[in-house]
Amino acid sequence: MTGTLAPLDRRIVGALQVDGRASWERIAAALGEPEGVVARHGSELLADGVVRVTGAPPPPPGALVALRCEPGKERIGALALANRRDTRFAHVLAGPFGCLAEIDCEPGRLPTVVLDELPLLPGLAGSTVWTVLRTVRTSAQWRPGLLTEAEHEALVDVDPPPEYAPFGETKDVSRLDALLLAALSHDGRRDVDELAGVTGLSASAVRRRVERLRREGGLRLRVVVDPALLGFAVRAIVSVRCAPRDVEAVATALCREPSVRYAGAVSGDRQLVAEVALPTVDALHDLLTSAAWLERVTSAESWLVVGTLKRDGLFTLPAEH
Repeated sequence: MTGTLAPLDRRIVGALQVDGRASWERIAAALGEPEGVVARHGSELLADGVVRVTGAPPPPPGALVALRCEPGKERIGALALANRRDTRFAHVLAGPFGCLAEIDCEPGRLPTVVLDELPLLPGLAGSTVWTVLRTVRTSAQWRPGLLTEAEHEALVDVDPPPEYAPFGETKDVSRLDALLLAALSHDGRRDVDELAGVTGLSASAVRRRVERLRREGGLRLRVVVDPALLGFAVRAIVSVRCAPRDVEAVATALCREPSVRYAGAVSGDRQLVAEVALPTVDALHDLLTSAAWLERVTSAESWLVVGTLKRDGLFTLPAEH
């Protein structure tokens, strides 16, 4: 699909970003729209695959892999990374790095990834790997301002987990919780009756478990959608350098920007890497030159995203390439 979604469709997506399991009735009430209209539009968005709601536990430790590719081999390099089962996203970039991807990577796996796996990628001219030390913003927390404050508040059912939190600090998952998470991984809106059939629990017990997992941060609902369909056609990767003591302050200020879809504090030659989505290049210019989050930043670089092969662990639709 190309172009942008209709205004009501964008607001429905915004509602799902607040609560991916909200009923059409509840969304309609929050938006002040007829329930039948909202249900029809929302169901079509999901059925067509334009929007997908998935459920997942907190992300494990990760690494950002930036590839320098031979001329004309950028898409090949990005596809090779996207084809990995452990890849969360893979973007083709315009700039010195041909592509950027985030992969699940425990520190103990770094030697294998860096020394054995990356050198085998086709079209590779060089690579840089930044270990993600902390998640600052995940796409599950992206709120690009599609709703009014009142509409947003009407839909908040579960307070989101902390945005600036270390990776890997989650409780052990029980067998039943693991079954629920697996069932929600491809469709985060599966109803309690379906989930009861998967787990053997009663519908009421499933409802309580899902609510607990969400409240404790063990289940994070993600709305997977091309930002361009919401009116944010300009996407870029922004890397930031700042004094180590300022990382947390800069990260907190960066997360106040509605354009930030993803951000991580990383090891290496820079302190933060973020993905942003904006409506115009002028808006990107303003973000990089006059936004409040720049106060303690010593330098920032940006590279435009010219294609996405994988987003939130899912391959993108052909039109998004």
